[in-house]
Amino acid sequence: MKNTMTYKGYAGTVEYSESDAVLFGRIAGIDDIISYEGESVGELRQAFQEAVDDYLSHCEATGKTPNRPYSGKFTLRIDPALHARLAARAQAMGKSLNQYAADLLAQS
Repeated sequence: MKNTMTYKGYAGTVEYSESDAVLFGRIAGIDDIISYEGESVGELRQAFQEAVDDYLSHCEATGKTPNRPYSGKFTLRIDPALHARLAARAQAMGKSLNQYAADLLAQS
């Protein structure tokens, strides 16, 4: 089982360890390795939120700039011919190129 949850813009993974009979996860998208665990979904969510709050508090106390959550924007460099084909396909489907690309990426 692998899913994610969010809090204050940060994403956290959700996994299950059969051998330990525990849910666990890690804050995704930051340089530091911060994990959390719980025996129920509610405990895991609370542990995740506490981990994010502790991370932000630690950064503030030490003067470290915290890694920011993903903004939802990224630059993609592709062949101009592929760009043209994707734009034409998006237009034919009545979508913006951005929406068409987002839909394709969501399927992967």
